Amino acid sequence: MSLQTSEFFAELCLPFHDSTVVGNTYYATPLPDAPLRLRIDFSGTIYADTYGGLRLAVVHPDWGVLDAVALSFKDHGTFHRRDEAANIRPNTKEYGTFDKYHRPNRPPWEGAVTTGLRDAIEQYAAVWFPGAWAASAPGRTAGRTARKAPAVPGTRNGSRAR
Repeated sequence: MSLQTSEFFAELCLPFHDSTVVGNTYYATPLPDAPLRLRIDFSGTIYADTYGGLRLAVVHPDWGVLDAVALSFKDHGTFHRRDEAANIRPNTKEYGTFDKYHRPNRPPWEGAVTTGLRDAIEQYAAVWFPGAWAASAPGRTAGRTARKAPAVPGTRNGSRAR
């Protein structure tokens, strides 16, 4: 069954515009004119077809992998709510993981909270691709109701201001 990798990385909301998913791997060029690439894929566990986190790697086209780090779902609280609700205990195969077997029309990583992973990816990208996260992130625009509040004019009431 499909891991629905594209949907997982869309859920992470990574800000890199020059990116693609091939198979079960996400590739990005965080800095447009730099040779370094970011590769993210699911890291397996000792159990077949079971994934316990993400593996990030910085890749140079000529020199290969320069650095790699594993981010576990358990350490980043990705499935904490799901596991707690389902009474899945720590130190079991299912705790903090997902496998390729899932309900029809549902992603295998259903119930994932990706905030902790996204923050860790942002920190990692800041080391290898300084400024790329901020440069790629969409700018916030002020909504219709967002206005600068006028300053309240000061009044003199006879008391001394400090």
